[in-house]
Amino acid sequence: MGRSLVQIESIVRKKICTVCTSRTAQGDCGLENPSTCALFRFFPQVALAIESVDKDDAQRYVGAIRRNVCSVCPSQDSEGWCETRRQVQCALDAYLLLVADAVQEATGKAFDPKKLRSRGGALSGPGPRTRLSPQIQW
Repeated sequence: MGRSLVQIESIVRKKICTVCTSRTAQGDCGLENPSTCALFRFFPQVALAIESVDKDDAQRYVGAIRRNVCSVCPSQDSEGWCETRRQVQCALDAYLLLVADAVQEATGKAFDPKKLRSRGGALSGPGPRTRLSPQIQW
């Protein structure tokens, strides 16, 4: 199923923004500047990073996001430290598994969130390098 990046983003917005804790009571984005949301500011990189993971393993998703998205985000320093992420104010980090589910559903890739597992507690570590996916049309 070859959906456009715009279509995939729309599907992800419908799933994630409705549960985001930054939403106002009226359902609008509660961020002072909505364009600062890491999930959508870097959405092309997010979609490619998620598509690069071939197994339902939470650590692989985190690794792919850290390498391909967090590494280009100005909120993360050269040592990999991110105060926004530490304060649980990064929507991409906070909703990563929901985002992965939504992207994979939108692209037709098999995904079973029940199979996701984390080894050793904290979700961090290496994952596969990003490759262009035939599922995402630019």
